[in-house]
Amino acid sequence: MRLTGIVRRIHLWSGVVLGFQVLLWMLSGVVMSWYHIDLVRGDKSAPAPAVIELGVEDYVPVQRIISKTEGAHEIELRQFLGRPVYEVRSAAGAQIFDALNGERLSPIGEHQARVVAQNGFAGEAELVRIVLIEDPGTEMRGIGPRPVWRAVFNDRLNTRIYVSPTTGEILRRRNDVWRLYDFFWMLHIMDYDERNDFNNPLLRIASAAGLLFAISGLAMLFFKQSRNLILKDVRKVRGKKP
Repeated sequence: MRLTGIVRRIHLWSGVVLGFQVLLWMLSGVVMSWYHIDLVRGDKSAPAPAVIELGVEDYVPVQRIISKTEGAHEIELRQFLGRPVYEVRSAAGAQIFDALNGERLSPIGEHQARVVAQNGFAGEAELVRIVLIEDPGTEMRGIGPRPVWRAVFNDRLNTRIYVSPTTGEILRRRNDVWRLYDFFWMLHIMDYDERNDFNNPLLRIASAAGLLFAISGLAMLFFKQSRNLILKDVRKVRGKKP
């Protein structure tokens, strides 16, 4: 088989592999560029960060708090619902303690989670439902299966705020735009499982097919131009004959 025939076959089959995925890349790219990332992440419904000041108080000694948590390796003083708390991190996770009396506050209850969610939402909508779920699924991807409070608001985007029962922090903000964006993100990076692997085999194959398609197309163009030049020279030579 001649070299040009091999190149044509490579161009054909790489185009077959690539064609449908290119359409998905273009479609998903349009959708993802249509929405501002702050809207996707739910930041537009978040209140402006407030300046938090921790006064000089007679806090419980750090050693006393650490002694209550096996394997503690990090401790932080911060505020939780207007009160100073210690957040203690260990291999088993994180917990919060009242910094004034040493009381363990984790896990937080529904009322406290509701207040955290309402304070973390800047819109006019109401919190219509809050529930403790064991596995929030794709909306908490990257954090792993764990119990979490999910607060649902009745705004036009169906905003959902996820609150940690152990630390009382807002872990994720999700809405219907995020769901749409996440679906097309999956199509764009071709990771149909975890949706965060840029090095998955399907993407590598499609990328390689795109490279072969481009190289073979340039090669075919080169072969065609070379052939046209040769034919042009032949015609000139024939035209000069008596």
